[in-house]
Amino acid sequence: MKKKLLSAVMLCTLGLVVGCGDDKEVIDPPDTTPKLDTQANILAFLDGKTLVMSGTNIPSHPNGYDEDIDYGNATQCYKSVTMTVAAGTFSVNSIPGTIENSPGVGQPGGTCNHDLAKNPLAFNSTSVVMENIAADGSCFDVTFNYPGGLVQEGRGGFSADHKQLKLEIFFKGQSSGARCATGAVGADGTITLNGKPFAGKAVQAYVIQ
Repeated sequence: MKKKLLSAVMLCTLGLVVGCGDDKEVIDPPDTTPKLDTQANILAFLDGKTLVMSGTNIPSHPNGYDEDIDYGNATQCYKSVTMTVAAGTFSVNSIPGTIENSPGVGQPGGTCNHDLAKNPLAFNSTSVVMENIAADGSCFDVTFNYPGGLVQEGRGGFSADHKQLKLEIFFKGQSSGARCATGAVGADGTITLNGKPFAGKAVQAYVIQ
């Protein structure tokens, strides 16, 4: 008799018998992981959010061009870039930095001063196309279209914690290999820029707010 009672107590303690004591049903918390497997889901996740690139998240070669070279109005020296997303439109606000000690337009030898800001530039995308999207959103091909025929193309992806969006993009027709089929965002040795192997760092990292 004692052995039977002891066995029953042990089973109840281990939770192996339904109806022992006042056991309550354990409900798992809802899964809050965003679905990022389609363009519609990605845009829904970003809608209403602000994405900011600043500090060390600015690469040495935004759009593939050295930030320390004076390209005039096409400078790639930035203090920050902020994007807001609404109804599928990316509104971009760029604050350029200042090239110091430049020997001339297009010539190396200058230095990008990120903290010395110039007048901001603002523009909105006319359309965005995302393709070949990984199930977790870690990589997808992306093309941004802007007024005046400006097009950026390449690949993007979300960090594992979904707190950053990384974009490795270039001006249309200037690069090859900057797609997910050749590697993840930032993969070395996959990109050719203007017919030459690209060894710079072009990954723009945006903190999602």
